[in-house]
Amino acid sequence: MDVRLTAEQQQLREAAAKLADDLGPGSVQELSDESRITRLESTVAATEWRTLRSDGATGVEVAIIAEEFGRGLVDVPFLGPVLADDLARRLGRAVQVGTEEAATAGVDLTRSTVGVVESPAELGELSSGEALRWQALALAATSADLVGAARGAHALAVDYAKVREQYGSSIGSYQAVAHLLAEGLALIEGSISVLRHAAWAVDELDPAEAVRAGQIAKIYCARAARTVCETAIQVHGGIGNTWECLAHVYLRRVLTSTELWPVGLEDIDLGLS
Repeated sequence: MDVRLTAEQQQLREAAAKLADDLGPGSVQELSDESRITRLESTVAATEWRTLRSDGATGVEVAIIAEEFGRGLVDVPFLGPVLADDLARRLGRAVQVGTEEAATAGVDLTRSTVGVVESPAELGELSSGEALRWQALALAATSADLVGAARGAHALAVDYAKVREQYGSSIGSYQAVAHLLAEGLALIEGSISVLRHAAWAVDELDPAEAVRAGQIAKIYCARAARTVCETAIQVHGGIGNTWECLAHVYLRRVLTSTELWPVGLEDIDLGLS
């Protein structure tokens, strides 16, 4: 397995990152900006990234976009449509990828789960191997969303630590804060490693092994992302517990992604605790 991204994959990451940076919500207030959401939706639709699998894209490429969309809190559907597209491809059918399904009330303010169906009835029409590969993609894609959200929350905390001053110095200069941020970065790096393996495994390993790689990635990335997001709130101090601070939006997204195709330690027998 070569974990390095190809030139084309790096270009895809850059394009997804730019879209997220340009049109993702830069504040809690922008979450209700319908004009921005309309522009974001039309831009995502124009990329045709929701039908990546039908176009022959790998699990790695789906994960690349999911990660950048998580980092930028992209608040239009991607996960649900891309999984519906993958399922339709395996069934040999055309799929209509839309966003007409309304978001249900929940903790995730970015509505990232719109259109997600965890156990579609059509899975029963697939062979066991094909159904497992679909599950592996779902686990890898949600793990990627978790990694992206962790990266976004960590960057938010780092930026705040650079400008917030106490006793005449930025709080990032104090070891107590610097160590928290360093630990968060280490968790993110570990998450990226297990995510890359899980995303690669979707198409390259035996289906059961691909699911196992996805389960390991999911449980590691979920735990790491929650810790990173809670640390980001802590670094922000008092303001981190207010509605206006974007850190809680990242935590909400992480909590939601964690509950999609959830994995417990009892599901993997690796002696983890």
